[in-house]
Amino acid sequence: MARCIVPEAEAILDKEYKVLDKGFVRLVDYLGGDARIVQAARVSYGEGTKTVREDAGLIDYLLRNDHTSPFEQVVFTFHIKMPIFVARQWLRHRTARLNEISGRYSVMKDDFYIPASEDIALQNKDNKQGRASEESDADFAKQVQESLDEGQKNSYAEYSKLIDTGLAREIARINLPLSLYTEMYWQIDLHNLFHFLRLRLDAHAQKEIRDYAKVLFEIAKKVSPFACASFENYKLGGVNFSKAEFEELKRMLENKDGQLEGKEKERFDKKMQLGRQI
Repeated sequence: MARCIVPEAEAILDKEYKVLDKGFVRLVDYLGGDARIVQAARVSYGEGTKTVREDAGLIDYLLRNDHTSPFEQVVFTFHIKMPIFVARQWLRHRTARLNEISGRYSVMKDDFYIPASEDIALQNKDNKQGRASEESDADFAKQVQESLDEGQKNSYAEYSKLIDTGLAREIARINLPLSLYTEMYWQIDLHNLFHFLRLRLDAHAQKEIRDYAKVLFEIAKKVSPFACASFENYKLGGVNFSKAEFEELKRMLENKDGQLEGKEKERFDKKMQLGRQI
């Protein structure tokens, strides 16, 4: 099979998708697409792409049943600009290859992230690692933005002074804040991209990295629309049940008595409240 060309993907190569106030995502290159997934899956008996309907059905089957290796045949290379605090979360996903701009070799740009007023909120009282869902009042949000801006300007001014003295860049950068933007080339296969998206599109992920995940997913849809549709249906929109929860669900559907207790019941109730597809 010749190199897999996806016209929709070709049309967006090097297109800059804006994220946050100064960030972006660009698809630099890609390898494969839906056709490559089905070809890899059918290699055992020497057949590649059949009809569009059969291909979509096969991809559905593979993803639903966690036959993941054919999805590793599709590879993306992204150029991404993001705040350092987002990059540190990003690098928790160790199933990719990347090269990040170095503050040891380069003088860092005066690029800092300031959240929009609607994204400024107080600490969530129930979730220790997140913000409350309610927006702060406009005056408070403005004060926060001004405070962040002032701190960033002071930090960069001190950094610039140290650079001007001839101090080594690797030392001068030490006090630069996490809001500074960094850039990286990030290469990942579709299977591992789906794992990244499943975690980072979740409502519990930080809002800023969710914004990047949404853009990555939109780009992935251009390259592998069938695979992304299956992922959205079975992984993003699906729910996994424990053995006890599944038995309880069967009893409920059969109109039989049966009760879960303790933590199993709590987990089951939460899942049912989500109203997601089984």
